[in-house]
Amino acid sequence: MSVLDFGPVLHFHHQLFEDFLLSHFFQQQLYKLSRICDHKLHERQLALLCLKAMVSLELHFNMGNLDSSSIKNVDININSAIPYLILYSSLFWVDHLIQTPSDEKIMELVKFVISEKLLFWLEVMSLMGKAYEASLILKRPYHRRYVSR
Repeated sequence: MSVLDFGPVLHFHHQLFEDFLLSHFFQQQLYKLSRICDHKLHERQLALLCLKAMVSLELHFNMGNLDSSSIKNVDININSAIPYLILYSSLFWVDHLIQTPSDEKIMELVKFVISEKLLFWLEVMSLMGKAYEASLILKRPYHRRYVSR
């Protein structure tokens, strides 16, 4: 059995492997590899990945390809209609953003998401049944650091 499970999300099959990567020994003896445990670096990379996904053409009008005449009976398979990266990004972009120091690149991406992609993001959140969470996400403390500038 493999130590890692490949797919859109990284999974460890063995807790001991994860413990080893986070151990003091690993960080001291294999310091060149210890960047894999650099929390701030990874939060920034995840924030950028989420924001880039959200500014891409993957996040667009009518994500569920809904016919406006049959809007009453919405039965959509979210996983086949919306790319996984958009689903993840929609839910967690602010969580990663909060852990990331602000810089010009991130600020520009956030401004673009808020000004150009907000309604498309709200549509995705609504299709996932998470419209209420969208309002909570928008109230998170990132707002003061990025949007108010």
